[in-house]
Amino acid sequence: MGTPLPYGLRDIKLTAYTDMAGTILDVAGIDLPNARTLSFSEVEDFQELRGDDRVVAQHGSGPTVEWDMESGGLPFEAFQLMAGGEVTETGTAPDTVVTYAKKSTDARPWFKIEGQAISDSGGDVHCIIYKAKATGDLSGEFTDGDFFLTSASGLGIGDADDKLYDFVNNVAAPVASV
Repeated sequence: MGTPLPYGLRDIKLTAYTDMAGTILDVAGIDLPNARTLSFSEVEDFQELRGDDRVVAQHGSGPTVEWDMESGGLPFEAFQLMAGGEVTETGTAPDTVVTYAKKSTDARPWFKIEGQAISDSGGDVHCIIYKAKATGDLSGEFTDGDFFLTSASGLGIGDADDKLYDFVNNVAAPVASV
């Protein structure tokens, strides 16, 4: 069987950790219904020991994964998952008001990212970043004549089992959302 050729982005799902240490994964995930991009790169910092005008040893600090994603709009629960804060709902239908509120004391929590692309062979390919945190910008922009797009960036580290990320190819799987 050949290497899958993923095409497009089918879905992104974020799943919270129920503890601040990022060791207990929640059962339910939050779907980003209008996901546009999920990009990632493995990075590692190295230190060199130099002597006698040459490099004699190198030591890595351990790999991490840098990620960026973009979605058309974003559920308030996804903001809460990435930035901390609180989602509240008041009133009764049809006069319900949902509010996302972020305090300066709210810490950004850990979460898992699972992105899914369709495959040219009919299966699907997943990229799973096991322990992610929004360490970069979490931004959105209201612009005249354009849809509201939200973007986030961050860093992923190994989880309790030292899993950093996986690529999974479900070769014979029907294409379905994660």
